[in-house]
Amino acid sequence: MAAIFAARGVAAAGAPHRRVLLLERTRDGGRKILMSGGGRCNVLPSELDPTGFVTASSPNTMKKILLSWPLREQRRFFEEDLGMPLALEEETGKLFPVSNRSKDVRDRLRALAEQAGAEMRFDCDVVGLDPPVAGAPASQEEAAWRVRLANGAFMAASRVILATGGLSVPATGSDGTGLRIARQLGHEVQDTYPALTPLTAQPHRHAALSGVSLPVTVEAPQGKRPFVTRGGFLFTHKGYSGPAVLNVSHLAVLARHAGDSRQEIFVRWTSLTNDEWDRTLRDEEGTVLAVLRARMPARLAETLLDEVGVDPSATRATLRREDRRRLVDRLTRYPLPWTSDEGYSKAEVTGGGVALDEVDPRTLESRLHRGLFLCGEILDAFGPIGGYNFAWAWATGRAAGLAAAAFADKPAAP
Repeated sequence: MAAIFAARGVAAAGAPHRRVLLLERTRDGGRKILMSGGGRCNVLPSELDPTGFVTASSPNTMKKILLSWPLREQRRFFEEDLGMPLALEEETGKLFPVSNRSKDVRDRLRALAEQAGAEMRFDCDVVGLDPPVAGAPASQEEAAWRVRLANGAFMAASRVILATGGLSVPATGSDGTGLRIARQLGHEVQDTYPALTPLTAQPHRHAALSGVSLPVTVEAPQGKRPFVTRGGFLFTHKGYSGPAVLNVSHLAVLARHAGDSRQEIFVRWTSLTNDEWDRTLRDEEGTVLAVLRARMPARLAETLLDEVGVDPSATRATLRREDRRRLVDRLTRYPLPWTSDEGYSKAEVTGGGVALDEVDPRTLESRLHRGLFLCGEILDAFGPIGGYNFAWAWATGRAAGLAAAAFADKPAAP
């Protein structure tokens, strides 16, 4: 996205002597696009609420950056500029390409960048950046930055955009190189950690439920206001996943990394509240197992009854009050027995990153180095599952690309 808008900006300025060059370390690029949404690519959310994003930097700065390209305009770009209609998945609020193919999204973005005039070089591993010599003049035409490559060669550039990703899913090419370069250039990097990552349990008391999924509500106590998220929950052979678990996982990871007491996480297995479940179990005909199975997967219902020691064949007439109360508690506030997480290898994004107060929120130009722009996952912000992190990537990439193309001889940002 940065290359698309940088190349468009150069073309609009009528400066054919300027080149936009994208250096990509993998052989094809866009691998996080390819793996997203189960191969379908959840391009955008249908609504965008900045309060769902997490940052250790200024939330107001994050909001300004995120909303610099409004959601409706992002959707218009994909549907009109990219020629890719998006379809709403009603139950999740996610927007997918009508083709349901991640590869189509990646390929069309690549094609649009090339059409705009950007040159792409693949299998090109950048290992470092050397900034301009302090005090030296730097005009638009002057190549002041040195981009060092793994093969010992270097390239000269008048401006550089770091769009390298963070640390999540390093097999896609994001192994933290950009964060390392930012640190070497003097940028403050908020502590990084795997976010939106599955949680694990050892020993795994729910291994027999692997593959069972259902919509749930998850709550994690956090100061005065608990963190609450709703969405799919999936039992895995290692522990727990699904959007609801991924969205709360950063709190578990942060507590573990800080050496704090274990973050409590509670699950409400259905939409019914404590009082609603109590009335249901007192009033509804049939066995308690049948009542539960009507509202959740059978294997989960059997497991919960076994854990609380309630006879599955009990009825409203034979279910003791203390058993009912214990069962209701497990149905509405189940303590998730997680012990660890799957780390960066399965994390959707990286928590932490370059502090947002070290970039201009309008242009994403570094406040430390003139002509350096930072965008995407390298910055200290991430959102929940559902296309929010793509929205951040698209918006920040566009802002950095436009600003890099408009870069002129001017005083450094204050």
